[in-house]
Amino acid sequence: MKKAIIIYNPNSGKFSIRKKRPQHDFDNYKQLFAKHGYEVNYYQTKYSRHAKEIVKNLEDDIDLVISVGGDGTYNEVMTGNFERKKKLTLSHLPYGTTNDVGAMLGLGKNLNKNLELILTGEVHGIDVCTINGQPFTYSAGFGKFMNVPYETSRKMKKTIGHLAYILEAIRDFFHKKTPLYEITYEVNNERYHGLYSFALISNANRIAGFNNFYHNIKLNDNKFEVLFCNLTTKKDIVKSLFYLTTNDITKVPGFYFHQTDHLKITFHNCLKKPWCLDGEKFDSSIVNYQIDIVHNIPIMVPKKVLPKLFIEEEK
Repeated sequence: MKKAIIIYNPNSGKFSIRKKRPQHDFDNYKQLFAKHGYEVNYYQTKYSRHAKEIVKNLEDDIDLVISVGGDGTYNEVMTGNFERKKKLTLSHLPYGTTNDVGAMLGLGKNLNKNLELILTGEVHGIDVCTINGQPFTYSAGFGKFMNVPYETSRKMKKTIGHLAYILEAIRDFFHKKTPLYEITYEVNNERYHGLYSFALISNANRIAGFNNFYHNIKLNDNKFEVLFCNLTTKKDIVKSLFYLTTNDITKVPGFYFHQTDHLKITFHNCLKKPWCLDGEKFDSSIVNYQIDIVHNIPIMVPKKVLPKLFIEEEK
């Protein structure tokens, strides 16, 4: 039989504060795994970055590793995979607060249905972005609003879910000034210099709970998307959010969009707050950053999203 591993983060997701967290008995899924030719073992994370350590130290004969948790859990699993000589095939069962990665892969809230979709899926190679060598699975950014994911309290996320992020974003919008950062960046053999309030680097079509953030995104096109912004006034920011829900955000005045496989960013002063990588903090003590792509990282993908997310491979 093939070998599968489930890595479960018990601190992910929303649940009622009046009830104990439901204890998922993954043994109930053994029959489903066996039906598809897998024997399965389970690991529960016990501390931050534990998922990374687990994946890094797995044997090479593991056929599938499934993370269960939020986008940050999936990031840890991917990071552990990058530290291996032989890459393992990954997949993800969303059980977090926003679940951008899970939603992009066509997965909902029912773990049983999601697992069936994964185990009947196909393995495809995806592009994974790295920033100074650190992988991120769908997005990285700095500046206005980018601090919201990691500054929203865990207690609030567990109590009210995605609404916690919205409330934190509103507080940030009304009570904090929008700083501008002097930046020089190089992309597609061009060099740019200016003042920017935030930037977003991604390889995803769902970001911060917004579906189709960009149009026609492919996970294996050897490109990632870059969006720089120099908006600072509340009026202009509100306009940009309106465009995000009704139009193509890459056409909004004040936004500068690129598609590339390589990006260099130099800050003329250190950032006031850390970058956000897949919802978690990333180093802000340096001024030079390089974003690249690593190609053909294997993941198990539900068949229903293949036409939308992948360029058809030549046979």
